[in-house]
Amino acid sequence: MKVVILAGGQKSTISNEQEGIPKPMAEIGGKPILWHIMKSFAGYGLNEFIICGGYKVDMIKTYFMDYYIYQSDITVDLQTNTVEIHKNRTEDWKVTVVDTGMYSETGLRIAQIEKYIQDDTFIVTYGDCLSDINMNEMLAYHKEHGRMATMAVARPTGRNAAVEISPEGYLLKGSEVSGNDQAWINACLYVFNRKVFSILNGNYNLNRLLKEKVADKEQLVTYKHQGFWAPVETHHDRFNMENLWNAGVAPWLKAEK
Repeated sequence: MKVVILAGGQKSTISNEQEGIPKPMAEIGGKPILWHIMKSFAGYGLNEFIICGGYKVDMIKTYFMDYYIYQSDITVDLQTNTVEIHKNRTEDWKVTVVDTGMYSETGLRIAQIEKYIQDDTFIVTYGDCLSDINMNEMLAYHKEHGRMATMAVARPTGRNAAVEISPEGYLLKGSEVSGNDQAWINACLYVFNRKVFSILNGNYNLNRLLKEKVADKEQLVTYKHQGFWAPVETHHDRFNMENLWNAGVAPWLKAEK
């Protein structure tokens, strides 16, 4: 099953030393946020990724093209121009990086990778959010309900607009309410059936398309996550995640770092 990561936004302002790079490439503990997201999915055996790039997408391509070298010890013979790799350490991942355009909205980015999706079900997540959502449970929940889309929702972090959900768990069309301790917010993680591509027309925001074309047909069900979820949008967010990583208690990683 493919995991699609939306990583095409503008440059990072998470830290001064890392301005001018894509936000998902800003580092936590010496690893890009993108790596942390992928590592969390890999802990559930989900190791095929499609990265929807845009701003400085070549930086993301280069990172994965050279990943094997960067994770290994090497000996370079400058006279013969040969490289010997020692103690190679790498991941069992298959990564497709797609340039989906500098100014594309999220809906258009996903529409452009349809040809890379063979399975009936696929996952979409944003490249700046970390969580400990149990993907086995969420995938089972999606299968049980049999809807076009399942959207993970989490408790507010204090600065996010909450969404209104029906008693049956469906997202209500056009709903957006003030956040409180009992509210739910979009956790930026979805499980889709392939038929979702039928609504991805034009350069529109994914959430807008889902609310306008899916929610009123009860084809968008919500998966309520009570655990850890955090966007990495500011220097303060990154600092908090760095502390968790350095303490060896990063909650978003199922597998050991």
